[in-house]
Amino acid sequence: MTETHATISPGAPVFPAGRYGRRRATGGGRRRTLSAALVLLVLLGALTLISFRLYRQYGDPVYDAQVITYTDITDNQVLVDFRVTVPPGGSAVCVLRARDRAGAEVAREEVTVTAGSGDRHITTRHRLATTARPFIGEVVRCRAAA
Repeated sequence: MTETHATISPGAPVFPAGRYGRRRATGGGRRRTLSAALVLLVLLGALTLISFRLYRQYGDPVYDAQVITYTDITDNQVLVDFRVTVPPGGSAVCVLRARDRAGAEVAREEVTVTAGSGDRHITTRHRLATTARPFIGEVVRCRAAA
């Protein structure tokens, strides 16, 4: 006769010795909690490093740039007017680029701008020399001048 759920006793099942491997001890939860805490700590550290790197690359709202306009588009240049917000009396290095109609980069240049003693906003104009006819001129990012 085979066993069914109705014929199994409500106590813990008894397995033949050596057939199913070694049974776990009842204290395994402590090791599992320690492993989960360690994984969480490593994950938190990795996320902190990633966020720090992204902030350094794209962040610092003190050095904010906005393109006002881009004009004088010819086969080998574009004139970009832009405004940069910096700390009073500070300087910024801005990366400008031009792209063609397909989106390929046709010019890239770093431009240093310096604010006056009480100014926070610098409006400037820069001519980018391009390798092909540009479609757009833009400011990629600005950072503190070293």
